[in-house]
Amino acid sequence: MTLPDFFFRRALLGSACTFIAGFLLHAAEPQSIRELRDLNKSYFPFTPVSHAEAWAVRREEIKLRVLIAAGLWPMPEKSPLNAVIHGRIERDDYTVEKVFFESLPGNFVTGNLYLPKKHGDKIPGIICPHGHWSNGRFMNVTDEVVKKQLDMGAEKLANAAHSPLQARCVQLARMGCAVFFYDILGSADNVQFCDANGKAEHRHGSQTKGFISPDAELNLCGSFQLQTWNSVRALDFITSLPYVDRSRIGCTGASGGGTQTLIVTAIDDRVTASFPCVMISTAMQGGCTCENSNYLRIGQGNIDIAALAAPRPLGMTSADDWTKELETKGFPDLKNLYTMLGVPDRVEAHFNIKFPHNYNAVSRRQMYAFFNKHFNLGLADAVLEERDFSLSTTTELSVWDATHPAPTGGMVGTAHEVAVIDWFKEQNAKQIHPVDHPGTNENRSKETTLVKAAWEVMIGYKLPNKGKSTFELGTKEDHGDYLVMRGVTHCDGRAIDGTFIYPKTWNNSAVLWLSLKGGESIINKNGDLTAPAQKLLGEGYAIVCPRLYLSDATRNPSIYVDRKTFEGYAAFHYGYNPSLFAERVGDVLAMIAMIRDSDKHRTDHILVAGMEGAGVIAAAATALAGTSVTTLATDTEGFRFANLNNVWDVNFVPGAVKYGDVPWLLHLCHASKTKVLGAGTDASGGAGAVVEALVRKH
Repeated sequence: MTLPDFFFRRALLGSACTFIAGFLLHAAEPQSIRELRDLNKSYFPFTPVSHAEAWAVRREEIKLRVLIAAGLWPMPEKSPLNAVIHGRIERDDYTVEKVFFESLPGNFVTGNLYLPKKHGDKIPGIICPHGHWSNGRFMNVTDEVVKKQLDMGAEKLANAAHSPLQARCVQLARMGCAVFFYDILGSADNVQFCDANGKAEHRHGSQTKGFISPDAELNLCGSFQLQTWNSVRALDFITSLPYVDRSRIGCTGASGGGTQTLIVTAIDDRVTASFPCVMISTAMQGGCTCENSNYLRIGQGNIDIAALAAPRPLGMTSADDWTKELETKGFPDLKNLYTMLGVPDRVEAHFNIKFPHNYNAVSRRQMYAFFNKHFNLGLADAVLEERDFSLSTTTELSVWDATHPAPTGGMVGTAHEVAVIDWFKEQNAKQIHPVDHPGTNENRSKETTLVKAAWEVMIGYKLPNKGKSTFELGTKEDHGDYLVMRGVTHCDGRAIDGTFIYPKTWNNSAVLWLSLKGGESIINKNGDLTAPAQKLLGEGYAIVCPRLYLSDATRNPSIYVDRKTFEGYAAFHYGYNPSLFAERVGDVLAMIAMIRDSDKHRTDHILVAGMEGAGVIAAAATALAGTSVTTLATDTEGFRFANLNNVWDVNFVPGAVKYGDVPWLLHLCHASKTKVLGAGTDASGGAGAVVEALVRKH
């Protein structure tokens, strides 16, 4: 057997050549875009688990993703609520009061507190998040709509049909509960997110600052994050009331309020029972900016998020909308989960699909029975039936008056959004210090754990387990002192083309060469090795050069390229799909695993070299690869995520600034015991500088 044949045989057998596969085929055809998901058209099934222990692990994965998407990892400090309760309205057997408090300094949560007129200590407390209903909390539909609701059996009482929102709160108060119903951003009394004409602004569109801007996305701050934080603070408010029983805290809402019910129940265990309506679905996941956030539904959907309620009581309804298939898609999974956890009677669903999207009397009656059961109210069925009530006017319900004036000026609109973002950024800075901060080792260890967990979620790919990455050889060429092989690495449905250069005198180390130029960075158009590649080969290193995903792309791929309504808000894409940067990092991790997993001729050292636009990709992959990478030499070319001003930039990663930008990625590499060699970190040193660093210091 000739020496070239010997090396080729080793490649086929999975030896020294095989472990370094994944090569850039010099293919002229452009790479195809991987499947992209859409909040309206994609399918979001529950991820099944086989036993309770597996669910415990899966539960933490879902919860961490929700917390990061909500901008609440780590949880901000809670400033004083400074709650104001005023304007008590006396009714026959209940009262209504006006409430506003500060969820963060200068940002007001507004709503009404409904109470039974006579109550003792330790009554249940229920928060009611918003829904996207006309005029929000001040909803009062026309007589024509009322007649239609009465005729179809959706409502029984005219006043309840005029305002199903008031009807819900009144009845729960009559049942003996304290109920706090609060506004959506930009609705009713929540005037801080309205334009000069009093209309909610920035739902969709593009701007250079405020909630829909690169700065907001890079710091994971916006409508969804603030609305979720408001819900957490609403729990703080209801549990601060001396007569509320903290062991019986409920949450219920429909539509967008159903989304918030899912989210706050998922992240806050103080909610002991929840009843989200017409939102739990394997289909459409929520259409407003306040229902979508970067990373929220990658690898999960509303069924998974709803499951975080388990084993706490969970009720839900469906209607003739995107939830109409809940009975066969989604609810059986939730029922199986609760059964597996030993509490099958704590989950229920009602399929009211003869009605359109709603929180009507039929659904409300089902909700009343749910809380009556799980809060041990002991009420007879007749008591659960709604009785007529006095419809409160907008003036009666509004928290703002001459004594309590509404915010104005810089506390309204874009200026206020910027102030909110700045507050969240300040909170983050208190908990995640710059890497040159002289904090204690203990604090830095905690920070490192937190930041790494965040980057793992933001990238969405981990180092694959043994055997997940496999190599398919395409071609090989014998060049005397070295072999050139080209082939494809396969991992979890992805195919990564690449080029491998193997010296016949090998030092048992492999360099994973990352460059947006691909194979041209190591083999020029004449077929000769470039000078940096020759230097590595002369030192005995094998070289693996993958073709990075969409290396010629000028922007992130998006399903919304031609739909400006959605294109303006990044989370409609990044909430369902990994960024291009993340996809490339995932491919690099697959390559590292393939090199690592050679059984017969295991490499002693895996070195990662990043250059020519791929320096930060190299750093991110190394940060997540643990101890598998011995050395990183990277030329980041002075890149910082903070300098990006376009959410569709090829390197855009939502949350990257919040979690430390490039310096923290490099710190994570150090923390995993990888030797990090700077090669023009803040100036373009190029491939030559990277190779010199490897040869000189490794």
